[in-house]
Amino acid sequence: QGQLVESGGGLAQTGGSLRLSCAASGRTFRSYTMAWFRQAPGKEREFVASISWSGGSTYYADSVKGRFTITRDNGKNTVYLQMNSLKPEDTAVYYCAARSGPPYYYTSQLEYAYWGQGTQVTVSS
Repeated sequence: QGQLVESGGGLAQTGGSLRLSCAASGRTFRSYTMAWFRQAPGKEREFVASISWSGGSTYYADSVKGRFTITRDNGKNTVYLQMNSLKPEDTAVYYCAARSGPPYYYTSQLEYAYWGQGTQVTVSS
């Protein structure tokens, strides 16, 4: 069994930045595609970004492209989401997810077998 634990959420002002972390334990996720999803109140969970096992390929939702950056450190079994130029519409619970193998551009939550518990991000206007 594997476990994903997110951290780094909190309150930010519009235009500010936050960095989320997702630490994996219990198994190695080094060969896994990793992703971030988010869910705002009253809305469905949506894809944010994903990264290939090597970190060499990334994919972003149009709503965050150019503002968010996903990276990974396989030595630390950790994935990051750097969020810049935050907007109130970025307010949501952010979830880390993992799926075995390629491709890295799957955006459906049904494709991801492992999930973290989520971390709240609130952006004030």
